[in-house]
Amino acid sequence: MFTGLIEEIGEILSIGKGARSARITIKATKILEGTNIGDSINTNGVCLTVTEFNKSSFSVDVMAETIRSSNLGKLKPGSLVNLERALRASDRLGGHIVSGHIDGIGTILDIYKEDNATWVAIETTAYILKYIVHKGSIAIDGISLTVAYVDAQKFKVSIIPHTKGETTLLNNKIGDVVNLESDIMSKYIEKLLKYGEAPKEKKAISRDFLIEHGF
Repeated sequence: MFTGLIEEIGEILSIGKGARSARITIKATKILEGTNIGDSINTNGVCLTVTEFNKSSFSVDVMAETIRSSNLGKLKPGSLVNLERALRASDRLGGHIVSGHIDGIGTILDIYKEDNATWVAIETTAYILKYIVHKGSIAIDGISLTVAYVDAQKFKVSIIPHTKGETTLLNNKIGDVVNLESDIMSKYIEKLLKYGEAPKEKKAISRDFLIEHGF
């Protein structure tokens, strides 16, 4: 479990690609303090397990499903990534509850300035947008942010200078892909509300079915 408050920006040192998977080594310093094999590190919003580390880097194995559903497959040596260690029970929850299990990806539509803030507009699927609410929380590449606008095709966040300096978000340009995780509470509520509902009956396409629907 994470908070979405980025601790460090890491740099991709190497990527060993398998047929559908990858092994990634990331340069870092701060997040390696107290780290052990098997620990979870949120990397661009994706919860990954440390399989090897030394004083200046750590390695993770990325399975095929994670490559398919995230932007990790687009990384290359030299790419910068947002890093956060797992939340300790004694820590302040300064962001929001982030699982590191992303819902999918979005595409940056626009980036523009407003005084000291920078607005970022992101297009994504209807599946993800249904969980995004105005003034609610969203994790973008692992960064906990507040939704400042949302409609049927896109949502927007407004970035303060501190977030700009401490994360990779504004290193992106229009057309780049980002990882998205919506507020976990909305997904649990939806599941509970649907619990016990009888599955909808599927009607076979027959002559009577076509006549009933005007064909």
